[in-house]
Amino acid sequence: MRKQNSEFRTAFTSEADCDLKNTDYFGFVELDDYACYVVADGIDDQLDALSAKLAVAAAINAFSEAPSMKKRTMKVCLKAANNALIKETRTKKKLKASVMIVITDYMKFRYGQAGNVRLRLYRNGFLKYQSTDQSLTLDMVKEDQVEPDKIAIHEERNNLYSYLGQEKEFHPYISKKIKLAATDAIAMYTRGIWENIDDGELNDVYADATNEPQELVDNVEEMLLSRQPQDLGKYTFATLFVNKVFADPNKKRRIRKIIMAVVIVLIIVIIVVIIIMMIHNKRIRKREQMEQGYLNTIEYIQIDNYTRAQECCEDAIQLAESLRDRTMQKNLENYRKLIESVLAAQEHMDGQRFVEAQRTYREAATRSIYVDSIGLDYINERLALTADYITVYDLINLGDILAQNLQYDKAEEKYLEAKSVAGKIYFDAGRKSALEALEKLYEDQKAEKEAEEADRKEQMAQQESGANYMTQGDVAFTQGDYDSAKIYYLSAQQLFKEMEDQTQQQAVEEKLQITEDKLAERELLKEEAQSYLQDAETAEESGEYISAKKYYLLAKDAYASMKMDDKVEEITRKMERMDIKAEEQETKLSEEDTEEETTPEQDTTVEDMPQDNSTEMAEEQSPGMIFE
Repeated sequence: MRKQNSEFRTAFTSEADCDLKNTDYFGFVELDDYACYVVADGIDDQLDALSAKLAVAAAINAFSEAPSMKKRTMKVCLKAANNALIKETRTKKKLKASVMIVITDYMKFRYGQAGNVRLRLYRNGFLKYQSTDQSLTLDMVKEDQVEPDKIAIHEERNNLYSYLGQEKEFHPYISKKIKLAATDAIAMYTRGIWENIDDGELNDVYADATNEPQELVDNVEEMLLSRQPQDLGKYTFATLFVNKVFADPNKKRRIRKIIMAVVIVLIIVIIVVIIIMMIHNKRIRKREQMEQGYLNTIEYIQIDNYTRAQECCEDAIQLAESLRDRTMQKNLENYRKLIESVLAAQEHMDGQRFVEAQRTYREAATRSIYVDSIGLDYINERLALTADYITVYDLINLGDILAQNLQYDKAEEKYLEAKSVAGKIYFDAGRKSALEALEKLYEDQKAEKEAEEADRKEQMAQQESGANYMTQGDVAFTQGDYDSAKIYYLSAQQLFKEMEDQTQQQAVEEKLQITEDKLAERELLKEEAQSYLQDAETAEESGEYISAKKYYLLAKDAYASMKMDDKVEEITRKMERMDIKAEEQETKLSEEDTEEETTPEQDTTVEDMPQDNSTEMAEEQSPGMIFE
């Protein structure tokens, strides 16, 4: 249908050179929907134009098998022409040729070129488009080494870098589709033309052309021959007049369908773009909220408001999870762990669980390393305050132990020190506990003194001598000097026996029995203290400083209850040396492993230690020293 509704007229001339050799060839085929025109210029000395003829035939055959204007079809035609020359075995020489292939669908055309066969498109008599040779001369023109008007006589004009017959690196040129219009004319010609007729003359011929292509071909040939060039070689000139192009009757329908399809696609694209933009804007808002929450978390931590910091951090983590921002999630998780540690420590402080609070604050200090040490100053302040709280209760507990051991002056000193420390840190609960302990101490002292005074007067009234021995024995017993107490009690027993005072004898015997029990308990306590001391030294040598400290404290309490001050001082010195080692070890471990979470060693205080039986001994001792 396209050929019948269009008018394409072709004319050509192809003549041999002075030696009657014509190695040019022109051929074409016009089908219903597509047409193919091929001009070949043989680059060999074969008289029968074998290379050009093979190239034209191969290209037209390849086109005829699958007519199309696709670039792939042009590649197939050029490759078929090239392979035809490479595989030709009828001659020993390698066949070579330049070629120009034009394919049209009667509305547009595309050309493929290898070599220096030329093509020109004229519209309304004016040059619209022209091809370029694949020669060394043209490359030199592009580099301004040769003037354009010297191409026809330049010695490298036939030195081609792409031509038919190349076995390797065959790179022909394929044009884009060029739209045709009525009154267009296409010229295809070999070097025999362009070497003898310049471009301006050819332009003039087409400017004066009529609707007859053969007339134009005759004019070109007449111009060429009129010059009677001495070395006129073979030449081929073909022209295609496009008097009418095919007008597609379904074009408007297709355009309408295309427009409708484009409109639908545009609507879909707009909807998708709007949705994407909404999602994008929502993500942007989420990211802004996440980043603001991140900044608010840091600001609240810096002003020590960890409750609000936790709320902001949780919201920011949810946004980071929805945005799948792994980096921000990791950073916020570090802040959340820090905040949780600080809040847990504050809860322990509110519940007066100061040892747990101290441990948790130390965990928070470790976690602050992963967030650029934000909040570390506050944590250190709380750690110092927690240590003071613990110190207050340690002093009160120590005072209680001293009071139970009847060391009232030292107990009072500890209670007063606890009261002073609590007052400095505004620890009302600790200060109140210290005051209550002092009041109880003073009441116990008063009651104790009154009881002793009554016993003394009664004993002096009844038995001054026996009472003196008993008093001396009681004093020795109270001081823990059980050996001396035993001697005094034996002396009093002997005296009461002589006086036949059965009541006093029975009292002395009971005291003697208690003294014997205390002596036996003291031996056991010495063994137990020595065992604790050995366990502590063993744990210290193994680097288990927490266990070592526990055993040292147990041994210290035992020796303190036995009034063995030299042992207490010795253990105190050992504990100080051990604490230095523990701090050095903790510092070294912290420096070596900054990426792992480390759990600080749990502080061991007197409050955490199991109470030694020395307390019970003291409780049993006090009533045992009141005699009738």
